[in-house]
This record gives sequence, structure tokens and C-alpha cells, in this order.
Amino acid sequence: MSVDHQPSGQATDTKQLRGAFGTFATGVTVVTVGGPAPHGMTANSFTSVSLDPPLVLVCVERRAVMHEALQAAGTFGVSVLAADQEKVARHFADKWRPLGRAQFDAVDWVPGRATGAPLIEGALARFECTLWRAYDGGDHTIFIGRLLSMEQQREEEPVLFLRGRFRQVGAEHSEVGR
Repeated sequence: MSVDHQPSGQATDTKQLRGAFGTFATGVTVVTVGGPAPHGMTANSFTSVSLDPPLVLVCVERRAVMHEALQAAGTFGVSVLAADQEKVARHFADKWRPLGRAQFDAVDWVPGRATGAPLIEGALARFECTLWRAYDGGDHTIFIGRLLSMEQQREEEPVLFLRGRFRQVGAEHSEVGR
């Protein structure tokens, strides 16, 4: 039996691919770096990797301002946004917002104790990381961060991203594993 490992036309059509990937609901975060030129960006490509050592990953497009900023800083923060923070997510996704420190004037934030990276007030959880590894991810880089600090702030629902739109958690239907 032979298997053809060439991608189908659908797998290389970026519009179709984005639509198919968009069927997986994700949480929404703001990834930040501090220093003389602080920067933030909305990201839904955030996940835990390991508990021991405690590692997380974020994927950043190579053309994004954050790509160079994160590499230069060597540390970063991640704020997991609550359902009532969609406006914050939209702000840091807006390519026309001011850059540098001015982009943080529109939101409440505190400097991270371990990294100085801006952390969003009212977030469900906040993490500070040191850059541990970086891997080629095609048009993105997969940045692995080792946790320096973590705090869970709130127990409310998260803002979600699904099919190209921000969403909120609906009624719970069943428990996993039942």
C-alpha cells in the first residue's frame, strides 16, 4: 500500500484552511513584552506544553511587530482575557493602534513583577515567561516560554474565538468523560 503525502488543493488554499482551522474554538490572550519599547498583540495560539518544567507556547507570525520584539526582549507576558474584555482583544488586534507605550494607554495594566511586561488588569489569568526555545513554524515562529510567575485572577468565563468571531461560552451541555 502506498500513501501520497502531497497536500490536497484544499489543504493549500489559505482561505479554506483558515475556515477549517477556525472551527476549533480557542481562548483569547494578549501577549506582551516590556522594556523601552513595550508591545502587545492579541493571540489565540497559546497553550500549555508541560507542567514539569512549566512551559507554554505562543505562535507569532514572522511579519508581526511582536516577532522581533519578543526575540529582543527574551521575556514575555500572557493575559488570558475574560468574556467582558473583548474590547481589549480588539484593541491589541488593531493594526492601526499606536505602537510603543502609547498602545497601553487604552487599557488598565500592571507591570509584571518578574519581567516588567504589561499584564492586563481584569484578566482571568496572567503568566510571565522567559523565552526557553523557538521553533520554525512556517510563516510563524513557535515560541516556548518557561513560566516565571502565574496568577489566576478571576473565575468568570473567557472570551472565545471561533469561526473568525469573538464568542462567549454558552450553556453547558454535558461533562467531558461522561
